[in-house]
Amino acid sequence: MQPRMNVIKPAADGYKALLALETYINGSPVPHGLLDLLRLRVSQINGCAYCVNMHARDAKKLGETDERLWSVAAWRESPLFTDEERAALALAEAATRISDNPDGVPDDIWDTAADHYDEESLAALVMVIAAINAWNRINVTVRNPAV
Repeated sequence: MQPRMNVIKPAADGYKALLALETYINGSPVPHGLLDLLRLRVSQINGCAYCVNMHARDAKKLGETDERLWSVAAWRESPLFTDEERAALALAEAATRISDNPDGVPDDIWDTAADHYDEESLAALVMVIAAINAWNRINVTVRNPAV
């Protein structure tokens, strides 16, 4: 697959804005390992090979196990994830598949996440989900290949 274009130069200000958002997210109280699991799961849903590759590697560098990386797509059936991680993964899936529910993110999913995370962490979860969805859409649209 050949990329359609490199958006970095023609959209430099937008790219810098997304990088600034990533700086905020990475400075949040949410553990970096969880951030990468969420980025990985959302990227799987969106079919973004570039981001799946990147975030699986990033998570591995942070010490994530192969078993958990292999299981993130089936996290509901896997015993390898904590209740907190499950709440965040459910929120990520619901927010990514927002059109699957006419009411948006269901209250029970939101409430479960809010039971596990304080307001600052919950806001960071919302932002990382939004950010990775944006990155996925950019990379899929321009056909940025996995490397």
